[in-house]
Amino acid sequence: MMKAKIEKILRDKFHPQSLEVTDDSAKHAGHNPDAQKGGTHFSVLVVSDAFNGKTLVERHRMIYAALKGPLGSSVHALAIKAQTP
Repeated sequence: MMKAKIEKILRDKFHPQSLEVTDDSAKHAGHNPDAQKGGTHFSVLVVSDAFNGKTLVERHRMIYAALKGPLGSSVHALAIKAQTP
């Protein structure tokens, strides 16, 4: 469910040519209290024209901003690859 929500948000916001969202939570189970409370770990690869002319930091900020409002603190960790086509 969370994966589908992330995919929808990123598709709607960035209209990516390529998008991969991976739930990595099982790899991190038990490593901290947040994981025990349901904190999730995801990796995303977003390839979009929206990142043209943006630095790596700006791209990451764009993705965090898109996800933060709708998801709040339900995602404990997010690994990002944001690329141009």
